[in-house]
Amino acid sequence: MRPAAFRALRSARCGLLQSTSLVERAALGSIRSLNPGLSSRPGARLGASVSRHRNFSAPAQLRSEKSEEQGQEVEGRKWSTPLAKQLGEAIGITGPVPLASYMRMCLTADIGGYYTGAIEQGRDQFGLKGDFVTSPEISQVFGELCGIWFVAEWMAQGRQSQGVELIEVGPGRGTLMDDMLRTIQRFPAMANSIDAIYMVEASPELRVAQKNLLCGEDAPMTESKVGYHSVCKYNALPIVWTETIKSIPISSEKMPLIMAHEFFDALPIHAFELVSIPASQTATPSPSDTSSPSTKTSHPTLQWRELLVSPTPEGSTHATLNTPTSQSHHTPPPDFQLTLAKTPTRHALYLPESSPRYRALKSTVGPGALLEICPDASLYASDFASRIGGSPQHPKPKPSGAALILDYGPGDGTVPVNSLRGIRHHRHVSPLAEPGLTDLSADVDFAALAEAATRASEGVEVHGPVAQGDFLEMMGIRERVEALVKAIGDGGGEEKAAKVEDVKKAWRRLVDRGPNGMGKLYKVLALLPEDNGRRRPVGFGGDVAA
Repeated sequence: MRPAAFRALRSARCGLLQSTSLVERAALGSIRSLNPGLSSRPGARLGASVSRHRNFSAPAQLRSEKSEEQGQEVEGRKWSTPLAKQLGEAIGITGPVPLASYMRMCLTADIGGYYTGAIEQGRDQFGLKGDFVTSPEISQVFGELCGIWFVAEWMAQGRQSQGVELIEVGPGRGTLMDDMLRTIQRFPAMANSIDAIYMVEASPELRVAQKNLLCGEDAPMTESKVGYHSVCKYNALPIVWTETIKSIPISSEKMPLIMAHEFFDALPIHAFELVSIPASQTATPSPSDTSSPSTKTSHPTLQWRELLVSPTPEGSTHATLNTPTSQSHHTPPPDFQLTLAKTPTRHALYLPESSPRYRALKSTVGPGALLEICPDASLYASDFASRIGGSPQHPKPKPSGAALILDYGPGDGTVPVNSLRGIRHHRHVSPLAEPGLTDLSADVDFAALAEAATRASEGVEVHGPVAQGDFLEMMGIRERVEALVKAIGDGGGEEKAAKVEDVKKAWRRLVDRGPNGMGKLYKVLALLPEDNGRRRPVGFGGDVAA
C-alpha cells in the first residue's frame, strides 16, 4: 500500500473504531460568519461573503446502496485534490467511511487538510481573500464585549487575585483574544490575576499568525512536550499553544475562563437515518451467519442506519449527481457522495441511543427521521465543565471559572439535521467537492452541549442559548458603538463620515435579527459554577456584580 494511502486509511478507519478521537487531536481553527462587515479598526476588518450558516447541502448527494461498491478502481481516475486521491484510495480498501471520518480528514489531514496541511502557498482561510469572515474580523466591539463578559464573571465570582487562566479553542488569527486582552487591561486587578493564556490550535500557520499578533513578529516561539511557548505583549503573560485541550493541566486551584467562538461547528458529525426493517424469517442468526444480530428480527422494527461517504462513479457530472444549482457553478463535480449503510454500524447502534432526545425521534418522527450527532462536541463540553465545576476524576471543592460558547445552530432544543455545508471563496459549494480546499461545518446542537456539561460535572449550570443580537445588546454594544462614533469626531469630511458609517454597518451586522441575520442565527451559551440558578450572568438577563 502506498504511504499516503496508508495514512489516509488509518485516519479514515479512526472514525469507525473510535468516535471520540478528535479530543485527542487538534482543535480546529475559528470558524466564521460569511457576511460582509466593516470595522472601526484601521485597515483590519473588511469582508464580503455569503451566509454560511444556512442549510444548503440538500442531503449532499445521497445515493442508493449500490453505489457503496463504487471507488474500488481508483487507478487512473482524475481527482480534484491530492487529499481526494488519498481518501479515494483508502475507501477503495476499507469501503465507505463515516461522515465524521471524512470531515476529520478534510479539515485536519497532515497533507492537504484544510487547516493543517494547506497545499497553497501563503493560503489564508480568513478575510476577504480567504473563504469566510468571522465576527471578530467584522468589528473590534465583538471581542471587547466578550472580554467585558469575562471581567464581569471574574468580579461576580469573588475577584480571584491569582490562578486565572484564559483558554481559547480554535483561535483563528488571534483577533478575538487580542481584543479581549486589550479590554481586560483596562481592569488592572483582573489583568494581574491571569497566570497564563492557552491557545488550542492545530494549524502551524495559524499558530504563527496568532504569535505575531499577540506577541510580536520578533518574539521567539519555543517548543516543549506540552506545546509551543511565547510571551504576550500584554503584561508579559506566558502563552502556551497546544494541539489538544487535554494537554492543558486541570487544577482545582485554577479559574479557567474558556472562549469557544465558532469552534464547535467545525467538529466532525455522524449522520443517521431511521429506516423500517421488515421481519426476518429467523429471529436468531445461525453460527455461520455473519450479519449483525440486530438485523435479525421476528417482527418489523425501526433501526438507525449511518450515512457513509464513498467515491462518486468515475465520470460523474453535476447533472448525474443532482448537485444543487447553487453549488455547481464554482467547483468540479463532487468526488464523493453519501450512501446509506446496509446494516447498522457501531456508531448507529450506540450514538442514537445515547440521549432521550435522540431516542424520542423513533416515536415522534418515525421512519425517515434524520439525525446528526457530534461526539467530539460533547467531549469538549464535558472537558469545559470538569475544569469549571470539577468531576470525579478531577475534584474541585469550590467551582470557579466560566465558558462562553458562540456558534450557530438551533436554540430551541431541536436536533440538527441535514446541516453539513461547504464554503469556498465565500460561496456555497458542495461539502463533498475538492476535499481540503473546502471549509466544512455543521449546525451546533446546543442542547447536546448542555446535556454533556451537566452530566460531566455536578458543579456547573448552563445559561442560554440566547440569540447573539440579544446578548450583544445586553452587553452594551449600542453604547460602545456610540462611544466609537463620538471618538471619530463630529467634523465634516468624507473620510470621517465613511468611518462612522463603517462602525455602524459592523454593529448592525452583528445584531441583525432578520431571517438570515447573524444576530438571530448565532446563539450564545454559558457554563458557570452551579448556584441553583440564583444568579444570571450579564448578557443573559443578569447585572454586573458590585
